[in-house]
Amino acid sequence: MKLPDLFRLLALAALWGGSFLFIRIGAPVLGPVPTAFVRVLIGALTLAACLPLLGLRWDMQGRWPAVLALGVVNSGIPFAMYGVAALWLPAGYSAVFNAMTPLMGVVIGAIAFSEPLTRAKAMGVVLGVAGVALLTRTGPVAFSSEVLLGALACLFATACYGLSGFLARRWITQRGGLDSRLVAAGSLVGAGAFLLPFCVAALWRHNALPDAGAGVWAAMLGLGTLCTALAYILYFRLIADLGPVRSLTVTFLIPPFGIVWGALFLGEALSWAHAAGGALIGMAVWLVLRPGAEGVRAAGGVAVRR
Repeated sequence: MKLPDLFRLLALAALWGGSFLFIRIGAPVLGPVPTAFVRVLIGALTLAACLPLLGLRWDMQGRWPAVLALGVVNSGIPFAMYGVAALWLPAGYSAVFNAMTPLMGVVIGAIAFSEPLTRAKAMGVVLGVAGVALLTRTGPVAFSSEVLLGALACLFATACYGLSGFLARRWITQRGGLDSRLVAAGSLVGAGAFLLPFCVAALWRHNALPDAGAGVWAAMLGLGTLCTALAYILYFRLIADLGPVRSLTVTFLIPPFGIVWGALFLGEALSWAHAAGGALIGMAVWLVLRPGAEGVRAAGGVAVRR
């Protein structure tokens, strides 16, 4: 791996690890759905401004319905789920659970898309579940029904990410493909359209906007511009340079950044459970993505974590 690629990989991991920090700041104040909506709105507007600079036009070649629907699965629902998790879970927990994305892809691929389930992949899924259970039960946050709901919300989000890769392959790649950066921008539009009525309903029930101070809005700006728009651009550059499977090694690097950012800026507690649970999940992901394995590919270029 060349030095510029390594730098982009680390920068991407830092940005996506930081997204859990920003969500943890915004969701308890704004609410999960408004936080997700503001994120995709800012991200879509930023990418829309960047597309001309990248030499791209909004030409979906008749695939707008597929791109919009993909945005619901790949961004709208999981962003809201991580907002729900942030009501109860530290940022580091969500970052660790997010590493389950390739494993969810393995399970969904085997169940719904006739993907082969090898012994290594099956072992990876078992280790991943053990890592989640270990962190949830023995981590620095006491186990409770809220913590369990937060963990389930994270896992549901990763299931959406795992599913979206297969949907992107079926709806877009197998029909001739589109530039992945264009798909990312269009999918954020779809996510925003999906989240808008839920956001209006949430604010109608309780208008949290007056409660949000400058720190919350700064976190939302960072979440939309840095952790969404810029991160997508970095990720697609990595796909072009390294290929989709090697680019997914960013999955290993996101949890440490998420844990460190939470500890530094939110004072979240650290414990051996972070290391043990994260190590189990990391080993599980390695079994799926190791060289020579037919791991989960980001088919269509938009199905990874965020």
